Amino acid sequence: MNVYLDIIWLLNFLFDSLLLYLTALILKRDVHFWRVAVGGLIGSIIILLSMTPYHATFSHPFTKLMFSIFMILSVFGFKRFKYFISGLMTFYLITFLVGGSLIGVHYFTRFDMNFSSSLFMANVQGFGDPVSWLFVILGFPIAWHFSRKNFDRIEMTKIQYDQLVNVEIELEGKVYSFKGLVDSGNQLYDPITKWPVMFVSVRKIFNDLSEELKTITGEAEAVMMGDRSIAENWEHKMRVVPYKVMGKEHQLIIALRPDQMTIQHNNELKKIEKGLISLTTQQLSSDDAFQCIVHPKMLINGKNININKQCNESIELTV
Repeated sequence: MNVYLDIIWLLNFLFDSLLLYLTALILKRDVHFWRVAVGGLIGSIIILLSMTPYHATFSHPFTKLMFSIFMILSVFGFKRFKYFISGLMTFYLITFLVGGSLIGVHYFTRFDMNFSSSLFMANVQGFGDPVSWLFVILGFPIAWHFSRKNFDRIEMTKIQYDQLVNVEIELEGKVYSFKGLVDSGNQLYDPITKWPVMFVSVRKIFNDLSEELKTITGEAEAVMMGDRSIAENWEHKMRVVPYKVMGKEHQLIIALRPDQMTIQHNNELKKIEKGLISLTTQQLSSDDAFQCIVHPKMLINGKNININKQCNESIELTV
């Protein structure tokens, strides 16, 4: 049997790097790609060491655990013990999830019950595993994609939708503060960018808005039909988004990309880099307890920032 060690090493390097990158995505940790590559390189070294006379030592579970620890430390560093353990456990969870998915799909579609046990063991003991390398290369991105989507859904179910959050939106150099309600029923996305849309009531601050924003808010239909013109600097920030409400279909609203948007949730401050807002003069809450209907996806995709560095001047709303 021919063993192409360079190909095996390269595949394991890419596989370990992608697993580490997926771990960072699930944990919402910002890491540099070079750190992920270093972690993948450390993990792939064990393949080379397995070809030495000390292969029994490097195949031991304790040795593999030590390599995993060094991989996590190289990518995320060590801030505190809980931070490190969560990274290590998530890495193993992702590894078993993605690897198990690939093996399960492979044997579901190709496993032959007539395989003799001797042939099967001969394949497993060498590098000629029944799971073909081509299948791993093609199947890993698919498993990675669906694993990430499933983790997003799990995270969304953990959010307390009846909880109020603090929202700050910067428009034309001014920062406006609102109370927002995270609503699982808000599933509105821009069909082109796939960015989530937040509804914002500007009823109390309408007079403080610029003439362009007043026109976009109060005469949205005229703007979409071209009957009212607005400043050119707002045209590239506008999106026309279709939506449905009970009893009405094929409705259109104008969504805007703000200069900056942050959401404070559970003592965490999240910067929303991919999100839109739709302004309205209607009161969203009967008792005015909140002025925004926050899309739950914004809390999942938001980037954590240091709350002590957020020192923007805000226009507070009195509730």
